[in-house]
Amino acid sequence: MDSPHLLSPSSSSSSYSSDGVNFETEEPRTPLAVRRALQLLYSGEAELRLQAARDIRRLTKTSQRCRRQLAEAVGPLVSMLQVDSAESHEPALLALLNLAVKDEKNKISIVEAGALEPIISFLKSEDLNLQESATASLLTLSASSTNKPIISACGAIPLLVEILGDGSPQAKADTVMALSNLSTHPNNLSIILKTNPIPFIVDILKTCKTSSKTAEKCCALIESLVDYDEGRIALTSEEGGVLAVVEVLENGTLQSREHAVGALLTMCQSDRCKYREPILKEGVIPGLLELTVQGTPKSQSKARNLLQLLRESPYPRSEIQPDTLENIVCNIISQIDGDDQSGKAKKMLAEMVQVSMEQSLRHLQQRALVCTPGDLPIAGCASGVSSK
Repeated sequence: MDSPHLLSPSSSSSSYSSDGVNFETEEPRTPLAVRRALQLLYSGEAELRLQAARDIRRLTKTSQRCRRQLAEAVGPLVSMLQVDSAESHEPALLALLNLAVKDEKNKISIVEAGALEPIISFLKSEDLNLQESATASLLTLSASSTNKPIISACGAIPLLVEILGDGSPQAKADTVMALSNLSTHPNNLSIILKTNPIPFIVDILKTCKTSSKTAEKCCALIESLVDYDEGRIALTSEEGGVLAVVEVLENGTLQSREHAVGALLTMCQSDRCKYREPILKEGVIPGLLELTVQGTPKSQSKARNLLQLLRESPYPRSEIQPDTLENIVCNIISQIDGDDQSGKAKKMLAEMVQVSMEQSLRHLQQRALVCTPGDLPIAGCASGVSSK
């Protein structure tokens, strides 16, 4: 995933359109602006190069065409990160960031030009603005599958995890998403795990909105990390760790809830005896019931599987007592301490049944509507259409 926030310039840009440039057909202004920025960038004067970086940042704010036209600016901008004064670091970095957004070729060329070493050094900067720009840049660059192992090999992951603990709120949010990007490369997940990030991820999950992108990426990371025993132990050892995941399962976005239920299911599948009680005591049942009806297809399946594991016996019942969802849930409810949780779960079960019946009725009506007068009767038609 690319950086979610494009960095617009603070300098005057009122003469430009919302794209930063007017791209009407045959408009000479755009190539002229690009050529001027490149001329300034290749000049030997530091002040002119600085102005060029600011112009490139503006021109590439939202314009994909300008990102392509200014691709050759990557090398000189990276050299500004490496050798120029500290004053030029942030303007050059922000120009590179905008060049990389939604442009795979630029992402790769920025890394190939040697940008990672200075960017990673900026993660340790006392200048919080520069540190934020560095984390945003790594977030964008890590969206490229080509760059993921290179970023890890350069030692970025431990420094990113440090920012999870002591960075600014924006730097923390970008770092979570950068780590989520990096975690999709097979070798990177074990490196992330060794840095013990879960306490920091849980802290961020507790303070961010459960419906936010940050919460989604936190849960995606947790779901990946609990594949390992160290990750499961870290989550249950962290005060409020499992509860934070349960709260996202209840109130997060559809994707966040899918990651949350996936994490809890992975834990319970790995060692039911060890993790069943820690999950149950956080009041997970109402959220799971809702997911079985209103979640994504994957969430519904995972929620049903987790409910099955949370019952008193993990093994199927006899034919006399079939393993319906209602039986599984009633079995769990009978073991929950406290009238509040039990009452809420029973209410949710009733609502779930009502919603399920309404959905089934709508589905039957939709199937009936596909029939034409020359088709089979409604009953035959309904039986001949597969459910989706």
